[in-house]
Amino acid sequence: MNLEITIEDERWQGLEPLAERALSEVLAFCGLESDLCEISILGCDDERIAVLNAEFREKPSPTNVLSWPAEDLAPNNPGGKPTVPKPDFTGEITLGDIAISYDTCAREATETGKSIEDHVTHLIVHGTLHLLGYDHIRDLDATLMERVEIEILGKLGIDDPYNV
Repeated sequence: MNLEITIEDERWQGLEPLAERALSEVLAFCGLESDLCEISILGCDDERIAVLNAEFREKPSPTNVLSWPAEDLAPNNPGGKPTVPKPDFTGEITLGDIAISYDTCAREATETGKSIEDHVTHLIVHGTLHLLGYDHIRDLDATLMERVEIEILGKLGIDDPYNV
């Protein structure tokens, strides 16, 4: 896979192997050849992600992960499977961009008694599924997305994050 990681906060040591592992499992689950897929991840802090959240979602506060899909793959029907992305004329599948905040991830991991590695892996899976057209706004879509996350995380040896 063509993975571009930009680290703005030095606390993000080890982000690349976590991202590669999570992305590989998501792409395999979705039946995509990872060698064709392109994705960018920004490892930042709460200050930076709050600016991004305000700019793109009009929510001027920090969040754990943000995603910008390259293409709208969302299904029309609630609970439906998203459209599978197709390669462009170069043969690549540009999925989009993810930003993830160390501060929020570390705080949430501590609050839920999870390792930061497991929580970050979950959030990368979550963000990547957003790039692939999954969402959790509508109830049926949320049910599908959570089920897919749980299955992918299980393959990675990570417990159900929704069973707290």
